[in-house]
Amino acid sequence: MSDTTLSKEEKQYKRLTEEPVARLVLELGLPTTISMLITNLYNMVDTWFVSQLGTSATGAVGVVFGLMAIIQAFGFMFGHGAGSNISRLLGAHEKERAKAFSATGFYLAVGGGGGAGVLIAVIGIVDLNGLCRLLGSTETILPYARIYAFYILVSAPAMASSCVMNNVLRYEGYANLAMVGLVSGGILNMAGDAILMWGLNLGIRGAALSTMISQYVSFGILLFFFLRGKTQSSLAPKYFTWEFAVHKNILTAGFPSMMRQGLASVSTMVLNAQAAVYGDIAIAAMSVVSRIFNFVFSVALGIGQGFQPVSSFNYGAKKYSRVRKAFWFTLCASLVTMAVFAGVVYVFRRELLLQFLTDMDAYEIAFYALQIQCLTLPFIPVCICGNMLFQSIGKGGRATILASFRSGTIYIPALLILTAFWGIRGIQWSQPVSDILSAVLSLPVAVAFLKGLPEDGTEV
Repeated sequence: MSDTTLSKEEKQYKRLTEEPVARLVLELGLPTTISMLITNLYNMVDTWFVSQLGTSATGAVGVVFGLMAIIQAFGFMFGHGAGSNISRLLGAHEKERAKAFSATGFYLAVGGGGGAGVLIAVIGIVDLNGLCRLLGSTETILPYARIYAFYILVSAPAMASSCVMNNVLRYEGYANLAMVGLVSGGILNMAGDAILMWGLNLGIRGAALSTMISQYVSFGILLFFFLRGKTQSSLAPKYFTWEFAVHKNILTAGFPSMMRQGLASVSTMVLNAQAAVYGDIAIAAMSVVSRIFNFVFSVALGIGQGFQPVSSFNYGAKKYSRVRKAFWFTLCASLVTMAVFAGVVYVFRRELLLQFLTDMDAYEIAFYALQIQCLTLPFIPVCICGNMLFQSIGKGGRATILASFRSGTIYIPALLILTAFWGIRGIQWSQPVSDILSAVLSLPVAVAFLKGLPEDGTEV
């Protein structure tokens, strides 16, 4: 049968199971990487605009980052959980079953069926001061954090459900469509910062309002693709189900993302609490380092997310040799890319930090932390690739363990112990130490699993 006579679904199946894995990972990873870079770029732009208001305002962005991580944790849990199952079901030619996972994941995230987005918004707004203090806000940062957090909470339903739609599109192999939604929102956010903060003189309220508007625009664009039938799955309410197996499989596959993002939020709170001992300058400094670090980190994450649909789809189709090839290519490509980006950031670290920090005490703290993290950035792909391998194929237990390493189970103890013995130097060294230990522990687990995969076409 020629390609011209194949349906859209058959062409997509052939593409994901027959196209050379290196080219496929890059095809799917490039749009995702661009999306991640734009997302983190507008976060950095937010930080830059807010930094013009002073050190306490800059610290507020870092404080509220923990809240955004919580919202995204639920979004990624339902998104990765639904997407992983959808991809494997499509690989096994179970299209109708896949629709139940996409619709159920979406409504659980946005607010239907006791969903997360609306619930987080309501709880957070009821006690906004208490929430900001819990996130690590000092009394001088609190007025700024309150304003920023309010608008982030209002955007929570859109933020969480967009994560689901973005991941479903990626797992189906339509990373280009996911990119359109995220990039459009990111560009709008950056333009909105300039208009609302400077043009209308709204200060930090303008930055927060711009972020909220961009989240709902991204939501609308992503939803449009589903409503126009661009996907094999569906968000139609009729496909939502209370079936226990569907919920269980979504939560099992998605829990590693929840763990990774949730621990990232807790880690941010612990970091802010430890840094607060040294004043607003320390919180602001580490906030800026985190934003720059996340920008570079997004490159490895984008390539890894290009690997996930290849892995899950071929695992579902019992083409295990392609899973192995895709893993090793992704790891090598990520290592090289991260090394290059780390080198660039290291060379221009002074110029980068001076764009965000005018207080020289804050600058000195950030400068030391950033250059150390640059040296350990190449270790990160090992953790990412291992985690994404197990998550994409439904091995939730191992994925959760690997995801938790650098986000919390190693990082938080390292932060507490090193700070207790080494002060501010301990705060600066905690993330690099966590990255190295996480890589050392993750690689053997992934290698052992890949070696144990059976021949193509056989049951695992």
